[in-house]
Amino acid sequence: MLDIAFVRAQFPAFSEPSLAGTAFFENAGGSYPCRFVIDRLTRFYRERKVQPFGPYRASRLAGEEMDEARDRMAALLNVAPDELLFGPSTSQNVYVLARAFAGILKAGDAIVVTDQDHEANSGAWRRLADQGIEVREWRVDPDTGHLDPAALARLLDGRVRLVAFPHCSNIVAEINPVAEICALVHQAGAVACVDGVSYAPHGFPDIAALGADIYLFSAYKTYGPHQGLMVVRRPLREALPNQGHFFNAADPAKRLTPAGPDHAQIAACAGMADYVDALHERHAVGAADPAGRARAVHALMRARERDLLAPLIAALRDRKGVRILGPVDPDRRAPTVALAHPRPGGELAAALAPHGIACGGGDFYAVRLLRAMGIDPGHGVLRLSFTHYTTEAEIARAVEALDAVL
Repeated sequence: MLDIAFVRAQFPAFSEPSLAGTAFFENAGGSYPCRFVIDRLTRFYRERKVQPFGPYRASRLAGEEMDEARDRMAALLNVAPDELLFGPSTSQNVYVLARAFAGILKAGDAIVVTDQDHEANSGAWRRLADQGIEVREWRVDPDTGHLDPAALARLLDGRVRLVAFPHCSNIVAEINPVAEICALVHQAGAVACVDGVSYAPHGFPDIAALGADIYLFSAYKTYGPHQGLMVVRRPLREALPNQGHFFNAADPAKRLTPAGPDHAQIAACAGMADYVDALHERHAVGAADPAGRARAVHALMRARERDLLAPLIAALRDRKGVRILGPVDPDRRAPTVALAHPRPGGELAAALAPHGIACGGGDFYAVRLLRAMGIDPGHGVLRLSFTHYTTEAEIARAVEALDAVL
């Protein structure tokens, strides 16, 4: 069982007086940062905010911290350090990737995108149609939001070069069978690009086990700073044309990141690995290698979240006028619960705020998904999203507030 008192002690937000009395249910928009990240970021700005990788002490230490973040996060994700790239956001990382693919795709080639995605892993790929690339859409079931792998198989042929899909949706929240889908994609000779933004906050994945060629997520949703992390497996990275300065073409860390990196935030990403290690040490759960620690902590987080999700779903599933988007089985979804209701999502979120429930309403950049499910994006949905650091008391408080508002 996850030691929730220990967990919450690692997040300064839970002892911040200005946040007292607020139950935070907007984690899918960005989680609270852990103390390790805050401490590393503060130290970097105070002591090492210089051009890194130089010969003098502050510069050398700055570079070493950036390298430490890359090495340790790559180890947790079970990939090589040169396969992990940092960028300003996941949206920007996908945009750069799409420009790189534009250099190797030719007219008549096809790619597959979904209507379940957040626009970050959809819009940039769809723009390749302007260059003669055929864009095929893997569509959700309009009632459930489910993506059927059998429907994907019917879209795959020798012309498909890439399939972009989410690990889970930021609205439907169903956890897609990534390993199964990647195997289908590879059988067709295509590249699998997985948006993990809505999944990674619930446990860092073993990317090697998933089989993804590209995996993307956002550090600010995984208890870290505002950075996008992108894994591009080595053979693919080497095949893609350089998107950085011409003289950086041989540098794996710079080929797909044309902008200058945020040195301090990259260094602070090591704090996410610190947090995983702290949880592993506290709970004494099994394997000692970094990927094993990540898997063990992942299991702890998911078990905790499933236990918290069950009473929330139970309180909502039979309520008149409420439509829960996605599966009602806690084992099949992340703890992000979007509700369609006759009242607009933003209005409901505003009504919950005086009850101390911090959540959001709107389309959450999933406009295509809402339309596919028969929901007006302008009307939007109410979304309550939490993580392993949420308490049973906060879940009960959210249910009570929903009773009053709905």
